[in-house]
Amino acid sequence: MTLQFSLVAASTSPETVDTPCLVVGVYENGLLTSAAARLDGASEGAVKRQLESGDINGKAGSVAVLYAPGGIAARRVLVVGLGAQKSFDAARYQKVHLEAARALGRLPVDTAVSYLADLEVPGRDAAWRVRIAALAADYAAYRYTATFKPREKSAQPELKSIAFVAADEARHGLDQAAAIAQGVRFARELANLPPNICNPSYIAAQAQAFAEAHEGVNCRVLDHEEMGRLGFGSLLAVGRGSANKPRLIALEYNGGNAGDKPYAFVGKGITFDSGGISLKPGAGMEEMKYDMGGAAGVLGAFIAAVKMELKLNLVCVVPSAENMPDGDSYRPSDVLTSLSGLTIEVLNTDAEGRLILCDALTWTAQTYQPQAIVDAATLTGACVVALGKHASGLMSKHDDLAAELLAAGEDTLDRAWRLPLWDDYQVQLESGFADVANIGGKSAGAITAGCFLSRFTEGQRWAHLDIAGTAWDEGRKGLATGRPVALLAQWLMDRAG
Repeated sequence: MTLQFSLVAASTSPETVDTPCLVVGVYENGLLTSAAARLDGASEGAVKRQLESGDINGKAGSVAVLYAPGGIAARRVLVVGLGAQKSFDAARYQKVHLEAARALGRLPVDTAVSYLADLEVPGRDAAWRVRIAALAADYAAYRYTATFKPREKSAQPELKSIAFVAADEARHGLDQAAAIAQGVRFARELANLPPNICNPSYIAAQAQAFAEAHEGVNCRVLDHEEMGRLGFGSLLAVGRGSANKPRLIALEYNGGNAGDKPYAFVGKGITFDSGGISLKPGAGMEEMKYDMGGAAGVLGAFIAAVKMELKLNLVCVVPSAENMPDGDSYRPSDVLTSLSGLTIEVLNTDAEGRLILCDALTWTAQTYQPQAIVDAATLTGACVVALGKHASGLMSKHDDLAAELLAAGEDTLDRAWRLPLWDDYQVQLESGFADVANIGGKSAGAITAGCFLSRFTEGQRWAHLDIAGTAWDEGRKGLATGRPVALLAQWLMDRAG
């Protein structure tokens, strides 16, 4: 369940707010925000005394709790450090809201009122501030709910709602946040599920259930037999070694004018990637349940668009398969015939994501003739090496589309960084036995993967997001992040006007 969000009038005096916890901020060097200063005055200097004692230091993201301060209606005051005021920016703004929500989650409170949404951020309006604040809070409050082990129920209340003090014109930002938060949570929950639950048929069932519950949404699912008749030779080869048969899932949302070409998302849905015959090392292989993070991300963005009732037409296509070693698995040196007719020499069965995407991209273009196609995929370890965990890799031959996506990433702080897609790299994909090889060697692996996909999007306005570094947090307790739901949702919001 997502957090519940509401607004409190900007004119509300903080010392009069009756709540289990009130959240205010303090900059470095003891500089109080206006709300913190009002509380300090009402409590006869309680905030400044904590600053002088060192219990509050103003360091960005630091937190301290004042319990039952005199002269204040709130039972607690959570004071969050904001860092230096002169360098306060959008990224810091997001960080302090994340840390505030995490701190609230450790307190025995089910609701809180925050004055942090009223902080000034250069170049950002009230609606943006409230939207980012609410999304950060919901992200921090997320708990994986599909547990498979006994767990004691917490004796203390869990945070269920936050009210943000802001001007009334920020309300539409709060509505947007509620819709995007649903998409992010859906994406995180789907990606976090174990692969014995989340397989291609499970993703298809989730998509069908969403379509049935929402007017104006249709769902189409192709099974392996229908894909075989249509000629999905590349996608089907990847799934041949698994007992869980592939699916192609297509969600359609008709929120725009009849006859308007849709925008299209395509998301890689490898529900588990063993590497196939080119078997991955055992260490860390359990993280390969996240190899459907692209599918989760585009489905989450689709959900956000529907919940916001955006005035546009949208399709979301998910090619889904499980890449397993088996007597019937495809092999290195196999030559596949893709849906487009291009033949592909398989040099490594662990470069399977591009093999399911190429058929899905072809089918999406042929079926819907979209205005633009954006695919998202946990495609290459090379992108993680290049950009780490902070930025998704963006590739496109269309400068205007790339600029739109980069701007959406900056606006949401779900950022991407553009990598070149020059024809110079295409030579690395040359094959002596087919039209193209499925890998391009050791160098520029993220780019050559993008170059491979570009061969199947000729004539299309297309962009590729490699989210291998951003889709999940590594480690035994790492969780899916839900990226790039926010980026894609913002891109659609900008297109819808």
